[in-house]
Amino acid sequence: MAYQISTGLAIYFVIWWIALFLTLPFGVRSQHEDGLGAPGTDPGAPVLTGMRRKLVWTTIISIIIFAAGLAAYHAGYLSVERLSKMMGMPF
Repeated sequence: MAYQISTGLAIYFVIWWIALFLTLPFGVRSQHEDGLGAPGTDPGAPVLTGMRRKLVWTTIISIIIFAAGLAAYHAGYLSVERLSKMMGMPF
Protein backbone atom coordinates (compact mmCIF):
# COMPACT_ATOMS: atom_id res chain seq x y z
CA MET A 1 0.00 0.00 0.00
CA ALA A 2 2.80 2.44 0.89
CA TYR A 3 4.50 1.71 -2.44
CA GLN A 4 1.33 2.54 -4.33
CA ILE A 5 0.91 5.87 -2.55
CA SER A 6 4.55 6.89 -2.93
CA THR A 7 4.58 5.82 -6.59
CA GLY A 8 1.41 7.83 -7.23
CA LEU A 9 2.92 10.89 -5.54
CA ALA A 10 6.13 10.52 -7.56
CA ILE A 11 4.20 10.26 -10.83
CA TYR A 12 2.06 13.26 -9.87
CA PHE A 13 5.18 15.28 -9.01
CA VAL A 14 6.76 14.52 -12.40
CA ILE A 15 3.53 15.47 -14.19
CA TRP A 16 3.27 18.66 -12.11
CA TRP A 17 6.87 19.63 -12.87
CA ILE A 18 6.42 19.11 -16.63
CA ALA A 19 3.15 21.07 -16.55
CA LEU A 20 4.93 23.90 -14.73
CA PHE A 21 7.48 24.21 -17.53
CA LEU A 22 4.63 24.20 -20.04
CA THR A 23 2.79 27.05 -18.31
CA LEU A 24 5.79 29.28 -17.53
CA PRO A 25 5.99 31.14 -20.88
CA PHE A 26 2.29 32.09 -21.02
CA GLY A 27 1.39 35.67 -20.15
CA VAL A 28 4.95 36.91 -19.64
CA ARG A 29 5.71 40.33 -21.06
CA SER A 30 9.31 41.44 -21.35
CA GLN A 31 10.67 44.87 -20.47
CA HIS A 32 11.33 45.47 -24.16
CA GLU A 33 7.66 44.81 -25.06
CA ASP A 34 6.35 47.12 -22.32
CA GLY A 35 8.99 49.79 -22.75
CA LEU A 36 9.62 49.84 -18.99
CA GLY A 37 13.23 48.69 -19.00
CA ALA A 38 15.36 49.90 -16.13
CA PRO A 39 18.91 50.94 -17.01
CA GLY A 40 21.38 48.08 -16.76
CA THR A 41 18.81 45.28 -16.97
CA ASP A 42 18.26 42.77 -19.73
CA PRO A 43 15.48 43.90 -22.10
CA GLY A 44 14.19 40.32 -22.21
CA ALA A 45 13.63 40.18 -18.45
CA PRO A 46 9.97 39.79 -17.48
CA VAL A 47 8.02 42.67 -16.02
CA LEU A 48 5.56 40.53 -14.04
CA THR A 49 5.68 36.74 -14.04
CA GLY A 50 2.30 35.97 -12.42
CA MET A 51 3.66 32.90 -10.63
CA ARG A 52 0.69 32.42 -8.29
CA ARG A 53 -1.70 32.13 -11.25
CA LYS A 54 0.71 29.81 -13.06
CA LEU A 55 1.07 27.54 -10.02
CA VAL A 56 -2.71 27.26 -9.75
CA TRP A 57 -3.04 26.43 -13.46
CA THR A 58 -0.16 23.94 -13.20
CA THR A 59 -1.92 22.16 -10.34
CA ILE A 60 -5.24 22.04 -12.23
CA ILE A 61 -3.62 20.73 -15.41
CA SER A 62 -1.58 18.11 -13.56
CA ILE A 63 -4.64 16.89 -11.60
CA ILE A 64 -6.54 16.42 -14.87
CA ILE A 65 -3.66 14.54 -16.54
CA PHE A 66 -3.05 12.40 -13.46
CA ALA A 67 -6.75 11.57 -13.13
CA ALA A 68 -6.95 10.60 -16.81
CA GLY A 69 -3.90 8.37 -16.43
CA LEU A 70 -5.26 6.79 -13.27
CA ALA A 71 -8.61 6.12 -14.94
CA ALA A 72 -6.84 4.57 -17.94
CA TYR A 73 -4.79 2.40 -15.57
CA HIS A 74 -7.86 1.16 -13.69
CA ALA A 75 -9.68 0.53 -16.99
CA GLY A 76 -6.80 -1.70 -18.09
CA TYR A 77 -5.40 0.49 -20.86
CA LEU A 78 -2.09 1.09 -19.08
CA SER A 79 -1.07 -2.38 -17.99
CA VAL A 80 2.44 -3.75 -18.48
CA GLU A 81 1.13 -6.65 -20.56
CA ARG A 82 -0.83 -4.40 -22.92
CA LEU A 83 1.98 -1.88 -23.36
CA SER A 84 4.58 -4.60 -24.00
CA LYS A 85 2.28 -6.20 -26.57
CA MET A 86 1.81 -2.85 -28.33
CA MET A 87 5.60 -2.40 -28.52
CA GLY A 88 6.09 -5.93 -29.84
CA MET A 89 7.98 -7.20 -26.82
CA PRO A 90 7.20 -10.55 -25.23
CA PHE A 91 6.01 -10.38 -21.66
